Amino acid sequence: DPGQYLTLENAQARLAELREYAAENFVVAAAVYLAAYILFTTLSVPGALLFTLLGGAVFGLLWGTVLVSFASSIGATLAFLLSRLLLHDWVQRRFGDYLAPLNRGIERDGAFYLFSIRMVPLFPFFMINLLSGLTTIRLREYYIATQSGMLLATIVFVNAGVELAQIETMSGLISGPVLISFALLGIFPLVAKFAVDSMRRNRILKPFKKPTRFDANVVVIGAGSAGLVASLIVAGSKAKVILIEKHRMGGDCLNTGCVPSKTLIRSARIAAWFKRANEFGLKNAHAETDFPAVMQRVKDVIRQIEPHDSVERFTALGVECVMGEARIVSPYTVEVNGRAINTRAIILATGARPQVPEIPGLAAIDYLTSDSVWSLEQLPERLLILGAGPIGCELAQAFHNLGSRVTLLEQAQNILPREDSDVAELLTDRFRAEGITVVTGHKVTGFTRLGNEASVTATNQSSTVNIGFDRVLLALGRKANVEGFGLEALNMPLTPQGSIEVNDLLQTAFPNIFACGDVAGPYQFTHMASYQAWYAALNALLGRVKSTRINYRVVPWATFTSPEVARVGLNEQEAGAKNIAYELTRYELADFDRAIADGENSGFIKVLTVPGKDRILGVTIAGYHAGEMIGEFVFAMTHGMGLKKISAVTHIYPTHTEANKFAANAWRSARLPVRLFPWLEKYFRWQRNE
Repeated sequence: DPGQYLTLENAQARLAELREYAAENFVVAAAVYLAAYILFTTLSVPGALLFTLLGGAVFGLLWGTVLVSFASSIGATLAFLLSRLLLHDWVQRRFGDYLAPLNRGIERDGAFYLFSIRMVPLFPFFMINLLSGLTTIRLREYYIATQSGMLLATIVFVNAGVELAQIETMSGLISGPVLISFALLGIFPLVAKFAVDSMRRNRILKPFKKPTRFDANVVVIGAGSAGLVASLIVAGSKAKVILIEKHRMGGDCLNTGCVPSKTLIRSARIAAWFKRANEFGLKNAHAETDFPAVMQRVKDVIRQIEPHDSVERFTALGVECVMGEARIVSPYTVEVNGRAINTRAIILATGARPQVPEIPGLAAIDYLTSDSVWSLEQLPERLLILGAGPIGCELAQAFHNLGSRVTLLEQAQNILPREDSDVAELLTDRFRAEGITVVTGHKVTGFTRLGNEASVTATNQSSTVNIGFDRVLLALGRKANVEGFGLEALNMPLTPQGSIEVNDLLQTAFPNIFACGDVAGPYQFTHMASYQAWYAALNALLGRVKSTRINYRVVPWATFTSPEVARVGLNEQEAGAKNIAYELTRYELADFDRAIADGENSGFIKVLTVPGKDRILGVTIAGYHAGEMIGEFVFAMTHGMGLKKISAVTHIYPTHTEANKFAANAWRSARLPVRLFPWLEKYFRWQRNE
């Protein structure tokens, strides 16, 4: 009867034997226990919790704590050395995904980071041992951080073992001491986390004098999309917020980004429709570009939207707006216009600027960027655009439609390098059919100017091209604005990409300084800046009481070319790079009724799903109004809905969003139970009495 070994009476008998033996042969029992614990820990065998409870049950609270503390620390250190000396490659392959954050933490905070994850384990005990061996932490620091970091948890768990050993009947499980020990097991991680957070906060902020009185709850630096939203949230919470902007309210989006570019694209698209008038049965349609009038319309649209982001509106909503250059003096103090502002928290929303690389001869060229292109008064006859990302592609097609001869030059093998190759191919074919010169796979080596003639030289492995131009527009990405307002003096950590390093609370290395928007990355989109601002503001106000973690599971974006390209989640390129399995459903817009009626039936919808399920991993749409169509998939992914839900929605006919339903139906059609069809055919034949 194996059940006899699983009874409480049997457990008590065996435990009593162990305790009696330990009492009579303490040194031997302790040595055996110590050696076994060290061996299991060294070999990274899971089960340290059971060993710890057993130590408390057999040796009591004092000696149990001593034995477990040293055994676990020595075993962890031996596992650390084993990993460092023998298992480097194996551990890297097996646990490489977990290693990056640990390395960053060790490099930034050294032994304190290890101490904190010992206090509040972010990883399983054995995994910390193995991964630590791959970092640069010194052996002595590792042992001290391990021994001290695990001490409190050891006491709590050993105490639980002591109390469990006192149980004589099942009703003993609800006795006071046992319930208290269980409560300690649950409360300890919360208390430990609070203690570690307090230690980290005090350690980082200790060199700076904390004011006795604060002028604001939050100071926001930068009045772009992120800064404006963060300010509104703080003010809406009835807290005191001061918003500082050195240039123009509204930031890049209003003044040099989304608003002017989409206004220009609208004018350019209307010009393109005139060129296609014959397709729609319209004869003798003709339009001439009045470029100064187009640019004036851009300014007028900005002026019309400006009140939404104005000082007057935000002041009326409870935000104190200050125009001037901010400088962070300490994590508690910001200076502007000679005024020192003491604040509980700071939110950095300083945005980004166009990247200008060091290319021979570029300094002698009067180049344009996405910031300065709006100062153009005359349409360039020959426009060269460097960089075929979203900004480069949008402006290339827009200026071509307005009448420029455009050359688009990209170092990568495809335009829109972040998108799948079939998306790039579709857009490249459209550009070339329209008359845009597309050159990919060539790296710029230098600019030259002879009199009024300027040219660029670009090479690849087999050829060199020389391209003449009248104006050149740099669209080579954007660089976070992290200089000139005090971060250097604080030694603020930055990412390899040059943005401010933040955690999933959008907290910087300083616990009361947060960052959001382009300056924090990783997504430099207006809507993501607003999304991040929500979390930054909440955590700046309430982070010590309740923190809210951001996630980037559902991130949409669009490139407003014709056809548009919109995406959310994974595409095939990213799924392959991350080794994520997926099933692909593709719906071609060539046969879609509304697209045919509009004369815009090029493109497709691609949906990546979990194998065997309808859960959406990502969607790419290339086609007319893709930026609007993607919204249904964004909603579905955000709320955990699959393709079956989209398929069940009634869409208006004929609308472009109906294509989403057809894509969902294509997924269902590919999974019909075709093996049952012959039986169904026989059944229906029987119903007809045939």
